[in-house]
Amino acid sequence: MVQFGRFQNKVITILSLTIAVVITSCTNETKNDNTNPPVKTVAVPRIPAPDFNADSAYSFVKAQVDFGPRIPGTPAHAKCAEYLVAKLKSYGFEVIVQTGTIPTFDKKQFTLKNIIASYKPDVQSRVMLCSHWDSRPWADADKKDPDKPFDSANDGPSGVGVALEVAHQVSIKHPNAGVDIFFFDLEDYGEPGGDNDSWCLGSQYWAKNIHKPNYYANFGVLLDMVGGPNAYFPKEAKSVEYASTEVDKVWKAANDIGYGNYFAPQTKDFVGIDDHIIVNKAGVPCIDIIEYNQASGGFGDYHHTHKDNMSIIDKNTLKAVGQTLLEVIYNEK
Repeated sequence: MVQFGRFQNKVITILSLTIAVVITSCTNETKNDNTNPPVKTVAVPRIPAPDFNADSAYSFVKAQVDFGPRIPGTPAHAKCAEYLVAKLKSYGFEVIVQTGTIPTFDKKQFTLKNIIASYKPDVQSRVMLCSHWDSRPWADADKKDPDKPFDSANDGPSGVGVALEVAHQVSIKHPNAGVDIFFFDLEDYGEPGGDNDSWCLGSQYWAKNIHKPNYYANFGVLLDMVGGPNAYFPKEAKSVEYASTEVDKVWKAANDIGYGNYFAPQTKDFVGIDDHIIVNKAGVPCIDIIEYNQASGGFGDYHHTHKDNMSIIDKNTLKAVGQTLLEVIYNEK
């Protein structure tokens, strides 16, 4: 019995060693098989949006108005252009001033200045913000002094002021996406009741002379008259037609952060021509945030009148629009 027990132990030992060798061999083969390495997905962290400073945006609106009416061909227009370029550069944006000679409906010619600024110009994912920065030469919708210029604080400067404060915040807290800011010139030098092509001359020129080969953005947002008190921003019909997904994205962001009283769910068709239509036709899905007057069914009663001055610029409205834009930008990957 003793001898059999020794034999049995030897057999068990040999079997155990054999099994161990087989297991080790299989394990090594598994470790060395790199034909299908695991794919690692790196999540892009969401960066919380910074606080939009409405006081700062208001000061940017006022700075433009203080130059005087920014009518093409005037010293005020030239000085304001210098101010906008310098401000954007101070926030680390690369700036291009696109110039061109443009004829107007009244047989005049002007040198337009489209101011185009880019943050993270090499990043593929981009958001485009745009507004016009020129003033209409006449308050032709006013019964008093319709042939004289006016301050034009909301129509132009409010959108520019919001965009400048967005640039300011982007320079402090960097989003994942790139940001492009377009200040179009000669938007408001159109023929009253005339052909739509007489308006939006700056964006029309850009669409025919894109500043950068193969330029594209995820989407664009046009800011037009975004500073009036208790402003009502419905979903503008052309925006819904061309870029409904982007409209829903912006309006949802506004409602999520408590500005649903400004951004209404209704769709209203009240814009004949505006820069966003030109941008859409150039290939970038673009929407228009623009004030609608529920009483008249059109623009605000200040539109192209002497009433459009700093007295109608409301910081609460600037905040609602600006904070919504920051939420959207900082959600882009």
